Amino acid sequence: MTAHEPESVHDAVGAYALGVLDDADASAFETHLAGCEVCAAHLDEFSGMEPLLALLAEAPTGQAAPVATDAPDGGLRAVGPPGLPGPRSAGRAEAPPPAPPGPRLLDGLLDEVAAKRAARRRRGRYLVAAAAALVIGASTIAFVTASDEKPTVAVSPAETAFFNDMEQKVAATDAATAATATVGTEKKGWGTHVVLRLENVKGPLKCSLIAVGKNGEEETVTSWAVPKWGYGIADSPRDMARKPLFVHGGAAMKRSDIDRFEVRTSDGKRLVEVDA
Repeated sequence: MTAHEPESVHDAVGAYALGVLDDADASAFETHLAGCEVCAAHLDEFSGMEPLLALLAEAPTGQAAPVATDAPDGGLRAVGPPGLPGPRSAGRAEAPPPAPPGPRLLDGLLDEVAAKRAARRRRGRYLVAAAAALVIGASTIAFVTASDEKPTVAVSPAETAFFNDMEQKVAATDAATAATATVGTEKKGWGTHVVLRLENVKGPLKCSLIAVGKNGEEETVTSWAVPKWGYGIADSPRDMARKPLFVHGGAAMKRSDIDRFEVRTSDGKRLVEVDA
């Protein structure tokens, strides 16, 4: 990235994260992404947003949007996306919950993203943040209590879920690639919520997390791009490259039906395998 590149090139990270770029624009942006630390940082910050929006859009009518509530310790905690149980007030009648966003709202949102990108008035990260606020109905920040493992402030939905929601975590390191993955899983009525923590992987790469069933069936849980400087590289001079990647998604399979998880590149190479 240089100071002379058009600002709109960097604005594309918002549309890319939302999945609204056509194939040609997406490929062009991925080429740019491989050499741009700013865009990679913005994309990493919102890596968990796409699965969250997907879960929200698929929620049945009559479920409320996520809200922030008081935690017993006086802080805030996030009540998850629609479909997840939240606290109720005993003996208090509940107001009718709002309907989930419809196609018209989402179409309007995409039009707004495109207009702002064309006018070059906002960076990509503000586009994604605005999208989340419009669709979800309220921005949510999760503060968690510091401990041996949990961060004081969660920096992404995927990282929040990894440290707070996962009922089971399994880690593995591949002897050939040296890639390390920790997979957290949580049982859901619709299947299995999955969070991946990935370390010691350099790019540029396109990767996917695959759930492999005991019957051999495969499902793609989520996918992402790895910049050339990578993720979780302990001796990297770049601060962001030393941090692990957190991404999450879902599988329709029940956790008891999953045999293992595999991190694969777009050309089919297996980077690391983790037992379920």
